[in-house]
Amino acid sequence: MPKVTRVDRTLPEIKKKKIVAAYARVSVESECMHHSLSAQISYYSSLIQKNPEWQYAGVFADYGISGTGTAKREEFRRMLKAADNGEIDIILTKSIQRFARNTVDLLNTVRHLKDIGVAVWFEKEHIDSMSGDGELMLTILASFAQEESRSISENTKWSIQKRFREGMPSQHFSILGYRWDGDDLVIVPEEAEIVQRIYRSYLDGKSKLDIVHELTANGAATKHGRKWTESSIRVILTNVTYTGNLLLQKLFRADPISKRYKRNQGELPQYFVENSHPAIIDRATFDAVQAERTRRNALGPMAYKSLNTCCFTGKLKCPACGKSYRHSANRNTGQNIWICMTTKMKGGKCAIGGVINHTSLVKACNAVLGLDIFDENVFLEKVDFISIPRRNILEFHLKDGRVVTRDCPNTGRRDRWTPEARARAAEKQKEVEMRKRKAREEACNKEE
Repeated sequence: MPKVTRVDRTLPEIKKKKIVAAYARVSVESECMHHSLSAQISYYSSLIQKNPEWQYAGVFADYGISGTGTAKREEFRRMLKAADNGEIDIILTKSIQRFARNTVDLLNTVRHLKDIGVAVWFEKEHIDSMSGDGELMLTILASFAQEESRSISENTKWSIQKRFREGMPSQHFSILGYRWDGDDLVIVPEEAEIVQRIYRSYLDGKSKLDIVHELTANGAATKHGRKWTESSIRVILTNVTYTGNLLLQKLFRADPISKRYKRNQGELPQYFVENSHPAIIDRATFDAVQAERTRRNALGPMAYKSLNTCCFTGKLKCPACGKSYRHSANRNTGQNIWICMTTKMKGGKCAIGGVINHTSLVKACNAVLGLDIFDENVFLEKVDFISIPRRNILEFHLKDGRVVTRDCPNTGRRDRWTPEARARAAEKQKEVEMRKRKAREEACNKEE
């Protein structure tokens, strides 16, 4: 009998196409670079779509953004998100410099993509991140790319320094009261009036917060139409540009990779350019404002007439959080207390906690200073500050170097519970009872 063997039909295996995307970037916004970016996009779009084994996933392109970081490269981050979602198998890019100039960012990104099975092909360097020696080559070449970025930064700094030495700013900055006409600063009259008003108000004794409220109430806006803040007032009050002079290199870029700016505190030379443009504030007024700022900083809260201050303001210190104690009044009892600023803040909780009763504070001061009647002048003359190391304990740091510790029990309840207060409380309780009785009687009458 013949042997019969069944032969099953086998379907041909269809090879799955690789999903391929490309990344392109230029760091300078110019017509030439725009054409370069367009050429990169066109090239990679054509390259991917002509390959029958590839499925086109688009070209991600960042224009006018540096490659030393990833935070501002929206298309780069969008590409990584697509890769995380399994929408990309291969990423093509022109070179390491186009992908990233920061060695750490480059290696972290490539390693992450490799872990999720996404390959990166660097065309110029002929590197496939999935190959055995791919990461070694990337580390070496990325270091060169980062150093090249550092070299470019140093060359840029040299050109900026040259402009500074010639008395020219590195760029056209924005400042309230002026506009740029070519390379010249020209006064904007309506904005200059706001600047002059700020200086006058400050010398009249108003605080920065008072000035903010005043400008807001009158509808005056900042240079860019934003809300006024105390910091924006401070910037105007300290800007020497308003005197018709320029101070160049107040800030500098400390690191070409992070690109963070740092205030120049002597690390680099500064350049003072006299009479570079018309003045809005005369030098005598500007100097008077700086002297007033120094005086107020030394006095602290006591410098401001608009604040409800006394001799204890700024003197009571919390050693746990470093904040000062602030005067407050209990709305229900009217009791005057001092409470740590950390506790006053929303959600804040001081490790020491508790409050200082104002009456008890005054009694403790009299005992330490040997006074029968409290004298603010004597207190300010002899006491440097008072620390509260534990609840209901005051540590007096005197100006002669002595430290005196004193109990300060919170006797607020006992102090306010006077015969008059008891009488008022009893009268109030009677009124409450009468209202309750009347309500019950009215309810009974309705039922009948």
